[in-house]
Parts: sequence; C-alpha cells; structure tokens
Amino acid sequence: MTNLIYSPLPTDRVRALQRGGPDAHGNVPEIHVSDGNGVPCRHCLTDVPKGEEYLILSYKPFEKDQPYAEQGPIFLHARECEAYEDQHELPKLYKRRASMLLRGYDRTNRIVYGTGLTAAPQEIKEAAEQLLARDDIAYVHARSPTNNCYHFRIEFEK
Repeated sequence: MTNLIYSPLPTDRVRALQRGGPDAHGNVPEIHVSDGNGVPCRHCLTDVPKGEEYLILSYKPFEKDQPYAEQGPIFLHARECEAYEDQHELPKLYKRRASMLLRGYDRTNRIVYGTGLTAAPQEIKEAAEQLLARDDIAYVHARSPTNNCYHFRIEFEK
C-alpha cells in the first residue's frame, strides 16, 4: 500500500489571486457567478455552489518558465476558502467526474513522454501509483481530459 498525496494549489498563491493579484498572464482574475454546474475550485477541491462568485484566471503550476511549463484557465472561489485537507484521499468531487487526464513529470518539471492517460475515477489511484513507481517520474498532474485544465498534483508522501 502506498500513500499518495493529492495537493491543491498552494494557499499563498491562491490568497494573492483572491485578493486581486495578477494571474499567469499578468491580468486581474475575472469574477463570475456560478451556475452550480461544474465550477471546481482548485484550492478547496469542491465545486463553487450556484449563486456564489468565483474567479477565472490563467494559472501555471510551475515555478519557472520553460517549454513544458503549461498554463491555462482555472477556477477559484472568489471568497477565501480553506485548502483541501484530506490529502490522502481523492477529493469527493473527482470521484464522481467522468475521468481525469494524468500526466507524469520528471524532477526538472518536464513532461515524461508517453505517460499521459485518461483514468476513470475508480482508476485514478492505481494509475497514479503505477506512474509514480517509475524512476523517471517525480509527480503527476491531474487535468481535464477535454480541456487540459490543471486540477491538482499527485505524488507519493515524503
């Protein structure tokens, strides 16, 4: 049995964005009102309820620019929310999604070619464990399989 960690966006980065800080493109996040239909916050890893404000912004889950440092749109609660706490469990929200794209990255934050796969909710844990068992993979991104939007990071507990 392995211990996986499902990591949300770092709170310090989220708070800066929720307080109007610039996104990965240097823009102020846009504020919208949720219709209650599929607006997953990348910090608390729950859907933003209908009628609540949320942010749309460009996010890059990498520290440095390089060719594999993908960035794209994500959602966050507009209000301050708590970070996802039960990081040893796949968030409930993702247990009922259709599937997730999992992709392995090496220690230099480069995509490891051939590691991208789509996993149904009941397959995510096993698929992530298999990817992380490889010596060339340091962590896995869970992304939208249709839009490639970043959702969370998966790695072995240290």
